[in-house]
Amino acid sequence: MRTKQFKAESKKLLDMMINSIYTHKEIFLRELISNASDAMDKLYYHSLSDGNTGLSRNDLEIRIDVDKENRILSISDNGCGMTEEELEKNLGTIARSGSLDFKQSSEKQEDVDIIGQFGVGFYSAFMVSDCVTVVSRAAGSDEAWKWTSRGAEGYTVEPCEKAENGTVVTLHIKPDEGEEDYSTYLETYTISSIVKKYSDYIRYPIRMDVQTKKHKEGTEDEYEDVTETRTLNSMVPIWKKNKNEVTDEEYESFYREKFYDYEPPVKVIHSKVEGAVTYSALLYIPSHAPFDYYSKEYEKGLQLYSSGVMIMDKCADLLPEYFSFVRGLVDSEDLSLNISREMLQHDMQLKVIAKSLEKKIRTELKKLMENDRESYEKFFSAFGTQLKYGVYENYGQNKEAVQDLLMFVSSAEKKPVTLSEYVSRMPESQSDIYYACGETADKIDLLPQTEQLRDKGYEILYMTENVDEFAVKMLMEYEGKHFKNICADSLDLSTDEEKEALKEKNEQAKDLFERMKEAIGDGVQAVRFTNKLKNHPVCLTSEGDLSVEMEKVLNSLPNAGNVHARLILEINENHPIADKLTTLASSDPDKIADYAKVLYAQARLIEGMPIDNPTEISSLICGWMAEA
Repeated sequence: MRTKQFKAESKKLLDMMINSIYTHKEIFLRELISNASDAMDKLYYHSLSDGNTGLSRNDLEIRIDVDKENRILSISDNGCGMTEEELEKNLGTIARSGSLDFKQSSEKQEDVDIIGQFGVGFYSAFMVSDCVTVVSRAAGSDEAWKWTSRGAEGYTVEPCEKAENGTVVTLHIKPDEGEEDYSTYLETYTISSIVKKYSDYIRYPIRMDVQTKKHKEGTEDEYEDVTETRTLNSMVPIWKKNKNEVTDEEYESFYREKFYDYEPPVKVIHSKVEGAVTYSALLYIPSHAPFDYYSKEYEKGLQLYSSGVMIMDKCADLLPEYFSFVRGLVDSEDLSLNISREMLQHDMQLKVIAKSLEKKIRTELKKLMENDRESYEKFFSAFGTQLKYGVYENYGQNKEAVQDLLMFVSSAEKKPVTLSEYVSRMPESQSDIYYACGETADKIDLLPQTEQLRDKGYEILYMTENVDEFAVKMLMEYEGKHFKNICADSLDLSTDEEKEALKEKNEQAKDLFERMKEAIGDGVQAVRFTNKLKNHPVCLTSEGDLSVEMEKVLNSLPNAGNVHARLILEINENHPIADKLTTLASSDPDKIADYAKVLYAQARLIEGMPIDNPTEISSLICGWMAEA
């Protein structure tokens, strides 16, 4: 037996890896299983290269054995095994990868699917073990060798006996210490769960003996312990199959099992892409939002696999924020992984995949909208808010990617319509896209400003969510048509003659409006007559970019400042109240202030805004009623 020391730099690397590189101790089992899979891949590849057609993948397997009493966990394979020299080279030098050497030396590298490339995953075993033993016999050799180490201090290599080719990695599990429950790695349930989570799609069977109780034959109440050998992994990933080999029921079953959703998805996206980066993706569009979706607790991301081995449970970089509702996974053999397999060595591959996925998701959602409108509307009711945030965030950087997926309820049929559908049926006389904001479509219908547009046959988009107007402000226009808030001061559908006549009438009533403005105070910027209204006496319009609804939203936010829209009180020039005010200006000017306060209060109520002094307004109205 020969005792050797790790090099000084290797000691530091081993200590760092055990204590800081891996974030979850359970990863050790994934690494050892992946190494076993590599060894069997090499044996199978060499058998094909040597013309040995007698070896089948069905002859190869990984075994996990547990001895709870002695705290022993072993992982064995019947792969290529290692010679003494290979043991020294691969295990004696940290970060030496036999898998990478093999892949680089293969003539047809594209045909070799090797999981491990960086050679340090093996040492993750020391996170849970205080002693690791490797017994290995190389295929075609009569000798077997035993490598033993207790960590950074060094290792020993000695000859031993092993009946067949392959490798057995034996871990002596550490004793429990403080909050560290190392004993859990000796429980069959824990081992089964880890295999299912990370290594479910290793192409070789992973088998383990499990103790169960069964009725003794011929008895009803007596049981006996029975040992069963179970295969822990599925082996064939559903996303590796062709679409025509997978049924809708299988897609749905996989979704329920993997993502714990009780409702079927609205859409399944199964794609295989070859190009700058080759990958398979299986994505699901949920039919409803998780309970925490619109909260800080929600964590977006897709499961990320490399050759069937899960690397990350939620890779956020694969999805843009506006598609954060998508569930699913991506599997690529092209990912360059760092020593922990948990972080990517370079993010270029991820960016290429993410860009491709974004385009694919957007295309499939548009197809859903066109071919199954009912399902799309169901999806949009759950996640439309997120798409609208996608328009607004990052200063509108993504607005063109999202705008064709948006829907708003329309005044035409009281049904959701897309912007494209709205524009396609605009009358020739209409130059802008008109919208109105409010709590509900019914309340928006009561706004005085809607009458004029309905009379002209113009469709109005109802914006009932807080984010809606911010989104369209960021869009600014769609297919050359600008968005116009019907409650904005700038909206004017009158002719040049009508505009000139109104301007003259307002000029004549200048003193009246100054008195009214003085009575109202800072609540409005100005008072004037308007020809926008049909039957209503009064309304409020906003001047500038900040609307009444935006004022409400901003002031409702936590720690918000007290922002105010620049409001104009507009009085219907054709309503009897306009004549009344004109008469009062000359006959009883003292009453103008009271009329101004009541009209302003009415306008605020129509907009769903509070009244500063409701007691005063009530007293004024009751006084007039008593005089009548």
